[in-house]
Amino acid sequence: MPALSTLLFAGTIFASAFSLFLVQPLIAKQILPWFGGSAAVWAICMVFFQVVLLAGYAYSDWISRRLVARRQVVVHVTLLAASLAFLPIVAEARWKPVGSEDPTLLILGLLLATIGLPYFLLSTTGPLIQSWVARAELGAHVYRYFSLSNLASLVALVSYPFLIEPQAALVGQAHAWSLGYGVFVVLCAVAGLFFLRHVHALPPEGHSPRHEPEGDWDPAARDYLLWLAPAAMGSWLLLAITNHITQNIAAIPFLWLLPLTIYLFTFVLCFESDRWYRRSVFLLPTAALLALCAWGLQDGSIGGDIKVAIPLYAAGLFFSCMFFHGELARMRPGPRHLTRFYLMVSLGGALGGVAVGLVAPRVLPAYYELGIGFVVTALLATVLLRERRTLVMAAAALAALCGWTLYAQVTDDFEGSRRIARNFYGTLLSLDSHRDNPGEDVRQLYHGSVKHGEQLLAPERRREPTAYYGRTAGIGLAIAATEPRNKKVGLIGLGAGTLAVYGQPGDTYRIYEINPQVFELAESEFSFMRDSAARIEKVLGDARLSLEREAPQDFDVLAVDAFSGDSVPVHLITAEAMDVYLRHMKPGGIVAFHLTNRFLWLPPVVEKIAAARGLHAVLIHDQTDNPALRDTDWMLVASRREVLEQESIRRRTTPIRPIPGLGTWTDDFNNLFQVLK
Repeated sequence: MPALSTLLFAGTIFASAFSLFLVQPLIAKQILPWFGGSAAVWAICMVFFQVVLLAGYAYSDWISRRLVARRQVVVHVTLLAASLAFLPIVAEARWKPVGSEDPTLLILGLLLATIGLPYFLLSTTGPLIQSWVARAELGAHVYRYFSLSNLASLVALVSYPFLIEPQAALVGQAHAWSLGYGVFVVLCAVAGLFFLRHVHALPPEGHSPRHEPEGDWDPAARDYLLWLAPAAMGSWLLLAITNHITQNIAAIPFLWLLPLTIYLFTFVLCFESDRWYRRSVFLLPTAALLALCAWGLQDGSIGGDIKVAIPLYAAGLFFSCMFFHGELARMRPGPRHLTRFYLMVSLGGALGGVAVGLVAPRVLPAYYELGIGFVVTALLATVLLRERRTLVMAAAALAALCGWTLYAQVTDDFEGSRRIARNFYGTLLSLDSHRDNPGEDVRQLYHGSVKHGEQLLAPERRREPTAYYGRTAGIGLAIAATEPRNKKVGLIGLGAGTLAVYGQPGDTYRIYEINPQVFELAESEFSFMRDSAARIEKVLGDARLSLEREAPQDFDVLAVDAFSGDSVPVHLITAEAMDVYLRHMKPGGIVAFHLTNRFLWLPPVVEKIAAARGLHAVLIHDQTDNPALRDTDWMLVASRREVLEQESIRRRTTPIRPIPGLGTWTDDFNNLFQVLK
């Protein structure tokens, strides 16, 4: 086939995979401010993407097997033309929640109405076009197109946060994507017409072209399971290792990109050609890394050192996925069964994702799915390597070792912790930390690797503010600088409930928290809320959505405390969010943003937003020698300048180091990459 035709098919597949991965963050960011709770919104979106991707692969398998060539093209081009009616992919305001709906169903309906058919057709392109290539292009290495598809996904994945998101607002991104989708539709239609011109060159049914690297055999039910299992475990380890390194090792923004990049890159290598995966080369280092990664899950082992753990688990994921995807490539069938092969790979990926993303948080008390994944990986190796008895025995021994380390991990967690609780929002853990001076012993609350508060255990000190909430920190100064009596304070993010210690008789502290288990642990494990003299009001749900629905609260102080981890809820730190906060403030009130973060420099973001709304803002950087407190960064924002010029605040104000080129963050335009330290 001429080089131009090869370029046509390759370009169509590249465009579809690139668009497929680009539309995911684009549409999710559009609806994020409407629903709040970034973890929940992204998780629901991912379920939608995986299910539609699986449906697309099933469609490709059905249409390529059941319809003659001309009907395949007619049906597909008709659907492509119909999908243009969905453009541009801008979510309509009528889908905004009013507060009474089930957000899960509303998000799924919104996604279906906004990108349903275009996303479905993009997901069908890879396997369908490859089936056309296999029938029209004799001697072609069709599985290289699968490698190309994953390369395009990888390029889109890296391009969005670093190149596209910082340069364009969301509406502009949506229109540009829609234009690109129109180009893809034209490419796909032309590819279909070219397929019809060359399909007459097909050899007799069952004939395998000479030099075709893949065998031509009829798969049995066992083969379907063998295709599904490695794909499922690759997806399982991807999500489990991502959760582990971002939640338990380091809350570093964009760290989730590393595992996904590795995962896609192994697909690129293994399906580009057989030269990249050699079983004899990969087995030993894969087994060694699997054992080390399993050992690292124990408390106090090598897995606790960020400089060791992140490279270790990244390498473990790379070699494990090379093993899984390399074995998949070894088992690939001839082109006649190509679409069925991809269907099982897609089903396996979806099952692995559902197991880790939806099932594990509901049935496991903590992040044990990674340890379970290591055990299952070793057990699966006994099946994939079944023709070599010694390798089977070695894999079984490795499974036993991983099982022992998993048992040790669970034992350490439950012996060293007071409470462990897990739900959709993550794992919470409370523990007592004993120091050289018994008067400084503390009880701590962790969400993954991020500390959410602590309380001194000595009875005479349990009402002292600790950690990020000392009296010389920004929030302490803000509370002291406002009305002395009958103060009303709003708290976005509860943690251990430390700020309740500032409450005096007649005060009201209204707390907004999205995770019900945080309320439960703060009340059962800590006494800040019980000991407070203020009246405590609890509001469960996303803070911004709750504030948008409520009547003005007339807060003296509103503390926005949600930016210490890697998953920064951007919808709480935009110009539109500030408008919501201001509606609830007294004229002399202070909005206090807790911006202490090891990896992000957020004060310039708040400064820009304040300036855009005609407000005044100061940074309070508090350094302390008190072992019960932490160095903190708080931004105080007020509509009246004199509020922030009080002596107690003015003498602690710190200059804000600017970020060149930083714009005002809005719901439509924001980017964490700009504020990385």
